[in-house]
Amino acid sequence: MSPFPSSAPGTENWRHLRVTTRDGVATVTLARPEKLNALTFGAYADLRDLLAELSRERSVRALVLAGEGRGFCSGGDVDEIIGATLAMDTAQLLDFNRMTGQVVRALRECPFPVVAALHGVAAGAGAVLALAADFRVADPTARFAFLFTRVGLSGGDMGAAYLLPRVVGLGHATRLLMLGDPVHAPEAERIGLISELTEEGHADERAAELARRLADAPALALAQTKALLTAELDMPLAAAVEMDAATQALLMHGEDYAEFHAAFTEKRPPKWQGR
Repeated sequence: MSPFPSSAPGTENWRHLRVTTRDGVATVTLARPEKLNALTFGAYADLRDLLAELSRERSVRALVLAGEGRGFCSGGDVDEIIGATLAMDTAQLLDFNRMTGQVVRALRECPFPVVAALHGVAAGAGAVLALAADFRVADPTARFAFLFTRVGLSGGDMGAAYLLPRVVGLGHATRLLMLGDPVHAPEAERIGLISELTEEGHADERAAELARRLADAPALALAQTKALLTAELDMPLAAAVEMDAATQALLMHGEDYAEFHAAFTEKRPPKWQGR
């Protein structure tokens, strides 16, 4: 995403999310606990716009995506989204579905790592938001459910049919997207759907620790690694290694690369600048 700002000022208050930032780590909390953090049109739009703003500002070096209350996110609100979409025409439905996809693209394309902190349910769109994160830290109560076929829609929603096979393999992805059965934390860890399994009640804490570690790392190196992981999913090997070579040549002119050598020589920790 481009770092160049337009004339519009940054948003200070987000109506549908709780956002805090401290020392380069942003924490974005889905805060409708009475509805298991079910997503509304406004929540989708806020996530899309927030990720774009944070990407332009370049002050955030890691982001934690969490859910308040008993679960992470139960998906789209049945009344406020599913009920409303029944009255929409095709053009309106296309606009809505494109917006949900833009949120997933923003999670994958933002220049900082995203850590999803998971407990309780991550269902439907909530499961895809977690899937789009770079790391999924979950406690034993976490369970995923890709429920789209259960409501009569394609399981390939919001990029799920693209991302899930690349995380867990085609066989597991086919089962999860077609049947919509819940996947509890132990199985999710076994098939690679979660990055780390914590003790119960400690997912938020561990996600914050991981985000802190990522924020203290060389930011440009992580941003380029994330970009390559996404870009090279569909590349032949020859194109991928050429992109790797070009990226490394550019980073070798960076301040952080020189700082590593200086710190190693002087036997001290590096002072990363993200440049």
